[in-house]
Amino acid sequence: METQFPDDFKCPISLEIMSDPVILSSGHTFDRESIQRWLDAGHRSCPITKLPLPDHPSLIPNHALRSLISNFAPVRSPPSNGTAADLSPQAMISVLTSKSSSPRSKLNSLTQLNRLSKNDLALRRRITESGAVSAVLNCVRFDTAGGVSGLQEKALSLLLNLSLDDDNKIGLVAEGAIGRVVNALRVGSSDCRALAATIITSLAVMEVNKATIGDYPFAIQALVSLLQAGKLIREKKEATTALYALTLFPDNRKRVINCGAVPILIQIVDLGIERAVEVLSVLAKCKEGREEIMRVDGCVKTFVRMLKNGSPRAVQCSLFTLNSLCCCNEQMTLESWKEGVLDICFGLLDDDDNKVRINANNFIQTLSGKPSMR
Repeated sequence: METQFPDDFKCPISLEIMSDPVILSSGHTFDRESIQRWLDAGHRSCPITKLPLPDHPSLIPNHALRSLISNFAPVRSPPSNGTAADLSPQAMISVLTSKSSSPRSKLNSLTQLNRLSKNDLALRRRITESGAVSAVLNCVRFDTAGGVSGLQEKALSLLLNLSLDDDNKIGLVAEGAIGRVVNALRVGSSDCRALAATIITSLAVMEVNKATIGDYPFAIQALVSLLQAGKLIREKKEATTALYALTLFPDNRKRVINCGAVPILIQIVDLGIERAVEVLSVLAKCKEGREEIMRVDGCVKTFVRMLKNGSPRAVQCSLFTLNSLCCCNEQMTLESWKEGVLDICFGLLDDDDNKVRINANNFIQTLSGKPSMR
């Protein structure tokens, strides 16, 4: 049977079919056991390119290749009369990966695996290492299949659980998770859209994923659309949190601004979504962001309301944003004076939160026309 497998399935070192393919920083894939022996022997160069490696090379699971290897041979599914509750986790995984499984049986398996994997790190790893991720992503494509509803939501829930592990975040993106998640953002149900936005936030923990997601067609636009058109507060909150995670990568800030997010973010602050103030404070770090905020009528009043009624984090971000605006625009300074911001800032100098006190002091110096003092 082994001779029937493509050569790409074989480890370049052992020349055997890989059971646990991992990607080296050189971009080449090896079986984990083989490359680990190479590294343990003291080698610090890629066996193929001979290029130097870091002192502690990362071995990133190649879930996509593992899935291809796993699905190359037919998978036997459990008897059709068995229920998910009667099956072992491995049998549930087999139901997902089997092409002959019905949508109903896949839904049952997704439901059980989602419940079991929420707090089980070992099971999450087992699912990803089994090659089941591609099957989960296929289920994300459908809100209904074969007359069965809820398939997409359960698949997204399981995908979110899998994304909790840092080792999985890059692998999931490599397997095409972003495309499926963005599609759910655009055309899924309210619950699916909220889940999809949460997955974006989870994947964006990794810096490289922030860039990949930001560059993906319609990803940021879909999040901004959800801010505006989301029917549930939960949708808007999750979309805002995802945008915050993405804007921490500087190149994504202009993308968010160009998608028209700023006026929407200012608008939803009054819905009690304080995370929107955090996004605006990040956008205010760039010239385009400050200019866009200043174009919105009443923006100063919105931030002042946060200074009076917001959480310490919202107060801190509002102070930073207003200070950034006033540093480069005299009209913003005049409006802040009219809103009584100076008196508010003096009152915040005794706040329990150190960051609030620092930002209040900085803003006082700006309003007073003096250099900022810390």
